[in-house]
Parts: sequence; C-alpha cells; structure tokens
Amino acid sequence: MHVLGTAELTQSPFHMLDYLVLVSYLLILVYMGFYFAKRNTSTDDYFLAGRRIPWWAATLSMFSTQLSAVTFMAIPAKAFGYDWLSILVNLGIILVAPLTVYCFLPFYRRLNVTSIYEYLERRFGPGMRLYGSISFTILQIAKMGIFLLLPSLALSTVTGINIYLCITVMGLLCTVYTVLGGIEAVVWTDVLQSIVLAGGGLLCIGLILAAEEFNFKGMWDLAVRENKFHIFTMAGGLKSDVFWVWIIGGFFIQVVPFTSDQVPMQRLLTTPTERSAARAVWAHAAIVVPSSLLFFGLGTALFIFYHSRPEMLPPSSQNDIIVPWFIATQLPVGLAGLVIAGVFAATMSTVDSGMHSIATSLVTDVYSKLRPDADDKTRLKMARGITVTAGVIGTLSAYLVSRQDAKSLWDLILLFMSLFGSSLAGVFLLGVFTKRANTCGVAIGVAASVITLIVIKSMENAPLHGILTAAVGVLSCVMVGYFASLCFSTPGRAIEGLTLGTLKKVER
Repeated sequence: MHVLGTAELTQSPFHMLDYLVLVSYLLILVYMGFYFAKRNTSTDDYFLAGRRIPWWAATLSMFSTQLSAVTFMAIPAKAFGYDWLSILVNLGIILVAPLTVYCFLPFYRRLNVTSIYEYLERRFGPGMRLYGSISFTILQIAKMGIFLLLPSLALSTVTGINIYLCITVMGLLCTVYTVLGGIEAVVWTDVLQSIVLAGGGLLCIGLILAAEEFNFKGMWDLAVRENKFHIFTMAGGLKSDVFWVWIIGGFFIQVVPFTSDQVPMQRLLTTPTERSAARAVWAHAAIVVPSSLLFFGLGTALFIFYHSRPEMLPPSSQNDIIVPWFIATQLPVGLAGLVIAGVFAATMSTVDSGMHSIATSLVTDVYSKLRPDADDKTRLKMARGITVTAGVIGTLSAYLVSRQDAKSLWDLILLFMSLFGSSLAGVFLLGVFTKRANTCGVAIGVAASVITLIVIKSMENAPLHGILTAAVGVLSCVMVGYFASLCFSTPGRAIEGLTLGTLKKVER
C-alpha cells in the first residue's frame, strides 16, 4: 500500500480563474434544469421524459450515474495505493448485461411500468412492492451521502473551504436542477458530465506521460516491479483475494443495480422502445472495459508520477484525494477548474439520479396507493416535493458519513449496496425465474438474507471475503425463499406473463 505524504499546504493551489470556471460550469447545470422545466407538464414527462431519450444518451447517463465519483476518484485511489484487483468488480457488468437484456428488461418495458417495483406487486402483492420501494430509498439515501462527501472532501482539501459548506452547496445545486428539469435534465447533464470525466482522465494521463518524457519502458518496469498490475491469484480459499472469488463477487455486485435498482432501470424506461433500451445496456457494457482501463491506468500513472516526486504528495493520509490534488496542483490554471468541476458535477449526477428515482418510486409505489384519487397535477407537485426532501436528507446523510471511520469510501459503498440491495435483487430473481415462488416464501427469503448478512458482518473473523457479501445476500434470499415457497402455500396469484417461462413473445 502506498500512503500519501505529509507536506504542508501553505496556500491553495486553486486560483481565481479556476473558481470562475468551476462556478460557471455548475451554473450551466442549473440552467439546464430551467431549460427542461418547461417540458415537465405531467408525471410522464417528469419521470420518463415522455420516453424520448435516445439510447446513446441513456447509455452515457447510466455510465455517469453508476461510476461517476467512484470512477474518477476512488478507483484511481485504489490503483494508486494497491493494484488492479478491484477492476474485476467493474467487469462484472459484462456478465450481467445479457441477464438484464433478456431476463428483466422485457418485463419492465412490456408491463409499461414507471417504477420497476410495480412488477413486484403484480407478482407477489402490494406488501412486496412497498418493501422494494422502501429498501431502494434507504440504499439511495446512503449512497447520496457518500457521493456528496467525495467531491466535498476534495474541494475542501485543495481550496481550504469548509467541508460542510461544500456539502451544502453541492446538495442545493443538485436539488435545484433536478426538481426543475426532471429526468430529462438529469439525463442530459449526465451526458455532459460523462464526457468531461473521460476527457479529464485522458488529460491527466497525458500530462503524466509528458512529465515522464514518454518513457514507457521505464514506467512499465516500475509498475511491474511494484506489482501494480496484479489481478490474478489462483490459489486460496473463500477469504483470500483469489481471481474467481472476485469474479463471483463482482458479478453479484453488478446484479443488484442492473436487476432491481430504479436508477439505472429508469434510464432504460425513458427510451422509445425495448430494442433501444437493450442497445443502451449493451453499449454501457462495452464502454466499461475501456473506461476501467482508463481510470485504473490513471491510478497507476499517478503512482509513477509521485514515486519520484514524494515531496509533491498532498498533506493527507487519505488516498481518496490523490486525483483532485493532482488536478489542482499540476493542471494549468483554468483547466484545473474545469476538470475539478467535472468531478463535482459527475458526482452530482449520482446524487440527482438518487433524488429523482426516490421521488419516482415513492410517488408511484406509495403515494398513489395512499391517494389513488389524486390527479396528475397533484402527483407532479408531490414528486417535486419529495425530490426536495430527498435532497435535504441526502445532504444530512453526507454530514453523518463524514464522521464515520471508514478505511475506504469505496468499501463503504459496497457495504451499503450489499446490506440494502442484495435481498431485493433476490426477490426479483425469484419472481422472474421461478413459477413456484410465492409471497410468504419470498418474505421468509428476505428475512433470511438480512439475518445472514447481519450475522456475517458481526463476526470478527468472517468466513468469507467481503467482496462476496452481495453474493451471500442474493443467494440466501433465493435459496431460502424458494424452498420456503414449497413449504408454505399461499393463495394462488396469476403469473401469466410475469415469469420468464410464461412471458409471451411480442414485438420489441
């Protein structure tokens, strides 16, 4: 592990031009919210953009939402301090894409749902739909706090601005353009942010190559000598960093969002057809490989850069700030402000997506049940109110997360995803793949999954590698839920068109 230095920061490396560029970029995002606001005259517009989003924009929006802050900051930090082993988590989406396209997307599109948890009601009843919506909301609030903290930590480090002020400003901006522009503003700001992210990563690598005088052989030899490209370890058990353990863990970590998470699935519901939605999934899987190589490569390049310049390391022991530190101290004035703005804005893309999808889920899954007679105008007003509330709660959760002692923000994200997402993914798998699963059995499966995860997390010496937590949560829900369904019969529900075996082949 490489630990950052302790050089003192005598003055902020951020200049006035950088601040101007940063503020201008963020104001553009707010303007986009105002621009798209005029199109939000109904809940269909606010939640699904009238299903007029092109597949390539949905692809970039999913990329920016799923990988924004983690991609640009935490992943290079992992490669900087350790090696490339965790790239296997990102590559799990390649294995999950066929599952999403052929086994889950048809139900969400052909049932014409707004919230994917509507499927759970049709398959298992209203109680399971409520469980799905609430579980999703808890997970998103936790993730929003983490993703708000990441850029705020970076800005505080490189500028000296109070971290809580940073969190407040970021949360406020996210809330403003999301509540105004709805999903359309969220998607198109994501497109802009994904381009800036990729461009910023390429720019940083280019500057490091120039600083090293394009000595590719010397850079490669140093990285190999320090074991920076390590991925494959074939010998070991369930507790060790074995290749197949990470492959299995990465697969199930990706199964959770791409089967049961409203955020990426809502992007697929905004496209005109099921075929265009499938194209967005394939395209997203295709860009994961080069983008992963780009940002893991950036982390290794940063290690090489600072290996011969230890006096230039930031005054902190946290690897998570190495990327924004390099941007602020090594990029030209003005350009540094633009790339830092891209980091913040891309992180905001995860937060705004969480806010909006929470509003979509709670209005569709909860409020519409409590107030079935509410007209569309009232539902739209409620959606905007919930968006604001979610923004406030997400901001407060960032304050809370900032006080936690977590060895890595990346590991914390995986923890939340496993605890709140894996049992929900298990419910969807039971619904889609089995005909025998019923409400009572699935409820028992959920309880078994939660209890199993709590027991494992409470162990001082857990029998499994942490990367397998999501796999344990999903599989325990599926196995216990299925066998419990065989033991506990419940009143029959019509499942025609609700399982893979009964899904009718229709025009896509």
